[in-house]
Parts: sequence; C-alpha cells; structure tokens
Amino acid sequence: MKSSQSLELRNPDQDVFFMRQALALAEEALYVPSPNPRVGCVIVRNAQVIGRGATQAVGSHHAEIMALHDMQARGLNAEGATVYITLEPCSHHGRTPPCVDALIMARPERVVFAHFDPNPHVAGRGMRLLREAGIEVNVGVCADLALAVNPGFVSRMTRGVPYVWMKIAASLDGRTALSNGVSQWITGLEARADGHHWRARSCVVLTGIGTVRADDPQMNVRHVATVRQPRRAVIDPGFEISEDAAILKGEGAIIFTGDQNAEKYARLTDRGVQVVYVPEESAPVAGRVRRRVDMRAMMKWLGEHDTNEVHIEAGSGLNGALLNADCVDELLVYLAPVLLGEGMGMAQLPALTKLEGVQRFEFTDLKQLGADVRLRARLPEHWRELMQKIHLTEYTTGQAL
Repeated sequence: MKSSQSLELRNPDQDVFFMRQALALAEEALYVPSPNPRVGCVIVRNAQVIGRGATQAVGSHHAEIMALHDMQARGLNAEGATVYITLEPCSHHGRTPPCVDALIMARPERVVFAHFDPNPHVAGRGMRLLREAGIEVNVGVCADLALAVNPGFVSRMTRGVPYVWMKIAASLDGRTALSNGVSQWITGLEARADGHHWRARSCVVLTGIGTVRADDPQMNVRHVATVRQPRRAVIDPGFEISEDAAILKGEGAIIFTGDQNAEKYARLTDRGVQVVYVPEESAPVAGRVRRRVDMRAMMKWLGEHDTNEVHIEAGSGLNGALLNADCVDELLVYLAPVLLGEGMGMAQLPALTKLEGVQRFEFTDLKQLGADVRLRARLPEHWRELMQKIHLTEYTTGQAL
C-alpha cells in the first residue's frame, strides 16, 4: 500500500508546483551551461524541498548532482522522496558520469521529469534504467515550459541546426534606421539591456559585414552580468572585414565567408579568429544580384559545432536573407513609440502578390520595457516540430526503450 505521503506527491497540481520550482532554477542558469542544456532539479519529501540544484558550467556537476549534494549537506537522504527534473537524467558518460546512476544509488521513491532528452545517447534510456531499478517514473509535467528553456539544445539534437531568434529595434512605423543609416538609439536603455540578456543566453551573436562597416559593433554582453560571453560571428561573403574591427577583438570570433584570401586567413587565424568557408549562392536584392553565403549550410555548421542558440542583430538585407532561407525561428521586436518616416525597414523580402505566401508568426509575449515594448513572435510550425520531438510517443514507441 502506498503511504499518504506518496499519494500526496501524486497530486498533479503539486507535481506542477514543484516542477515550476525546478524550471525556475534552470532559468537562473540561462547563461551558464551552454552547450549543455539548462536543467533544474528539486528533491521533495512531505511536500517540502530537501534539495535543489541547477546545471553548472561545462565539465562540472549537472542539476541532479547539485540537488543531491544539497540534500546531503542538510544531513538528509532521498528515502520516500520525489525528484523533479526539467529534463530526463543523462544515462551516458560524457564529461561527467551519468546522473541516472547517482539517482539510482540515492533510491528516491519517484522521479518526475518534464520531457525526454533528445540526445540520442539518452532518448528514453534514463527512464528505462530508473524503472528497472524499481523507481517510479512520470514524464510530461510542464513539457512546453521546459522546452522554452532549452529550444536550442532540442533543435541541435533533433534538427541538426541551432534555434535562431532575430532581434530588431524599430519605430512604430517599422523603421530600423533613418534613410541616412543613423539608428542609435531608437529604443531606450531598458530595451537595450533586455537585448543583452538575449545575447547572453545565446551561444553565438551573428551579424553581417554591412553592420560591421557601418557601426563597428562589439556584439558582446555588457548590460547584464554573465560568466560566459557568447561567440561573435560575421557573415562576410567577400572577406572584406577590417582586421581592426571591434567584433574580432577578444576570444571566439568567427567569420563566415566564401572568399579565399590565404594571407588574410593566416593573419586572422593566428590571432584566434575562426574563418569558416561556406558555399556561396547568388541572390536578388533590391533589383541587383549579390553574392551570399549559403545560410542553411552556415546554420548546419553551427549545429555541428555545439551551437544551441543564435542571436541575430543585423541590417535589413541580412535579416531578409535569413528569413527567406527559413533560418529564423523567432522574432524579438523592440518597438519605440516614435515615427521615423522614410527610412530602412526591418527586412528586405521579395515582393508578394498573394497573402497566402506570407511567413505567418504567432505572438507569444508582450512586455513593457521603459517607454518601449518587446514583442516575441515565433513560427508555429517550427515550434510544433520541436514539441513533437520531445513528445512521449516519439520515444515510448521507438527503439530507445
């Protein structure tokens, strides 16, 4: 017979309550564990949290281990407890031992996780090992919220490309700059700080050579505290970038180009800049045919190099190219309460003759930031694809179990 304590912990509302606490821990670690997923864990007994933890930097402890250590530091054990985790516990040896082994040794009564780990080395194996050890397992609590914490990890593991959001700061009439190119600053400090939050949670901040020439941006994180700076990347088809460009200073800069200049390549790589040759394609832009790197090939390269999430800050030409190549999953649009009149738009896209051909996003969030607002909108078909990848039937009917 199950104890009253066990029956209490099987209350679905209580499961959601504690899973939300685990999700809050994962969100506190947004900037930390990349390219590992952000995971939170709480251990609960008698409706009281007795251990909590979040995934640390790469090579250090995962959330489950942090929560078990926290529990043990309190002089407690997991007997009769339920462990809530925002992702299926890992079951393979990577940089750290499998978390599922530590959970089995701790002997909780029950483990609840939000969704399966899409990593093919796990993908249901963690659940199977727990059940074989006699531990009750429940899956699917707050799965949609957990996916929102790690869309890039799920995307990289299942689609082979990162999850990509595009940041745009614009006026109410959709202008990102005056006709002479002046754009600093359309939005206020609060909006700019929020943009740096999104930079900080990404693996790569991506821009184009036009933006580098016009503004010489650093593209690093300055307005929020972070223990890890994302890499900075420039799309530069003709390899025209100045070797003194601010974006190339510091570690981790990447240049995507189709032009092979051996001498410039040697000078930059000696400084630690990574130059990546990407196939080129020709694209019509404003009535002219221009050289462009193959956007999808570039995203595939990023996915192959541990990139979970990409933050784009670019001009209308590159924005249009990325949208037209279906390389963008989400828009972050910061709107200032001003009208600019004639000027530069958000994205250069081909003219349509029918509304059926539009890219239709769905709004997911609206937030006031000082005098400005931030709109979040994502492509619903892209999100549905990711949701399907973490759905229970994807694994319970497959070979993983």
